[in-house]
Amino acid sequence: MRLVHLDLKGAAPRVSYLEQVFPLLSQLGANGILIEYEDMFPFKGELEVLKSPYAYSEEDIERIQQLAELHKLEVVPLVQTFGHVEFILKHEKYQRLREVERFPNSFNPHIPDTLALLKSILSQVIEKHKRSTWIHIGADEVFHLGEGMDSKNWMSRNKGDTGTMYLNHIKEVLGFITTQYWGLRALMWDDMLRKISVGALQGERTGIKQLVAHELGCLGMVSWLVPGPAGMQVQGSMRSTRHPPAAGTSTLIPVPAPSAESGIAKRVSPVVWFYAPDFEAEQIGKVMCLGWYDHYSVLCELLPVGIPSLAICLQTLVTGGFTEETKRKVLDVLGFESMQLEQSTCEGRGAFPGAEIYHMVEQVNGHLKESILKALEEESAIKGWFSPYHRKHQFGNPRNMESFGSKVLKLHEDWESFIHDLRTHLEKVYYPDTVEEWMEENVNPYLDQLRDLVRDYR
Repeated sequence: MRLVHLDLKGAAPRVSYLEQVFPLLSQLGANGILIEYEDMFPFKGELEVLKSPYAYSEEDIERIQQLAELHKLEVVPLVQTFGHVEFILKHEKYQRLREVERFPNSFNPHIPDTLALLKSILSQVIEKHKRSTWIHIGADEVFHLGEGMDSKNWMSRNKGDTGTMYLNHIKEVLGFITTQYWGLRALMWDDMLRKISVGALQGERTGIKQLVAHELGCLGMVSWLVPGPAGMQVQGSMRSTRHPPAAGTSTLIPVPAPSAESGIAKRVSPVVWFYAPDFEAEQIGKVMCLGWYDHYSVLCELLPVGIPSLAICLQTLVTGGFTEETKRKVLDVLGFESMQLEQSTCEGRGAFPGAEIYHMVEQVNGHLKESILKALEEESAIKGWFSPYHRKHQFGNPRNMESFGSKVLKLHEDWESFIHDLRTHLEKVYYPDTVEEWMEENVNPYLDQLRDLVRDYR
């Protein structure tokens, strides 16, 4: 399976855009979609507070699955069940379920209402995905587990540790899934399990061995930490290198980099390489091309900007290496003339969904800040005859002001027109909250300076 991760806690696209993207993903070699809805799911009843104002409707969820089925993409919903639950625990209604009261990231596993809430969330998501044969329960990075008073008391009474506590909670979650949804198989991240002893993992009372072997038929452990060169641990999609290893020394797999750790505040997605020297391509059962967000992070690069990187990754996984033939297939599918991996650039108009956004974000990234700061800081007439003091007290010599006025007005007019077009394209793909946030983070800090100057000049 080659799954593309859609982490909808950041820049969730409209379904109309997914309608264009799904056939592209299928053409590039994906055969599944890992969807982390978070607050974009249309929760009902007691859970309605969890919904974003722009959450998908029930009809949208059905449409997404129809589109996936049409393009032979298996949908795997991802529901976080231990850590990374800020979208739940940020609400006052559920604040009491936090492991540590001041942090909204992880559940307190000792409160019965925690499991009851998770059952309700899982039930609503699973019921809307009856075609799916897999569900991903997350369970990674349970920060501060064991630091809450309830956990400390439990460990003291039971002479236990955080590993046992973690396994107990995961067994409860998996037990619910196997009891209520027979035949549904589960996936989970493996990072927390790596910290637990083999004995504990295999134990009859606390272990999950029996769940892997019997109850679920298959509980998939998904690793997002792979061994790197010289024994170094390299996280897939999180650490980059400029120089791939010599031929024959390892299997080289590229993954895209819109992650909350490496991709924070990035506008253009580079190709990030990671090494898997102990694995051949045919040994890997499932590969997920991941784009991780944090519920509180700024927006990382937008999906249309990351598509060229994702295309390279998918085709490399299909062919087992980034050959000239692989490169040509990517160029043909995306409508580019050439690409330079080292510079993370593609030349040509592009013919994929969102190509206009790809190019316009490149313009913002490469020229907006530079052109405006050059006008404001290097134009001697502005520095000498239209300083902040002149502007504050509204005086100046028209002769000197006219020496730079037409240039500044033209620069302002050009960028305003460009940003208007960019906003139009973004609004076709994204909801208003994403458009506003992206503008606030990437455009306004620079364009507002030019706007203020033009206002004062006039």
